Amino acid sequence: MLTLTCPLCGATVEETELAPGGEAHLKRFGPGSSDAEFESYMFNRKNPKGVHFERWRHAYGCGKWFLAARDTVTWEVFGTYPAQTTEPPADLVAKIKAKRPTWEGYK
Repeated sequence: MLTLTCPLCGATVEETELAPGGEAHLKRFGPGSSDAEFESYMFNRKNPKGVHFERWRHAYGCGKWFLAARDTVTWEVFGTYPAQTTEPPADLVAKIKAKRPTWEGYK
């Protein structure tokens, strides 16, 4: 079972207390965007085998959204951080690169 630590309230919980929110760090397209940009935002998602950044909500706890970096193959969690962060923290990226030297990085 996947276990994550909410960076806002500090609780370490199993995935049954959380609600998944899909891929993190998406660029949202709204009014004035082209049809192709809006379609890409609505339907195109990465589905990597390996390191992935995701959104989660602590549904049965503080109720806040946060982001997590984990490996989709091994379920290893590299870390969590607040949802307001626009890109993964440098220390988290360094931690991932230390464990996965061939990882090409975020984006």
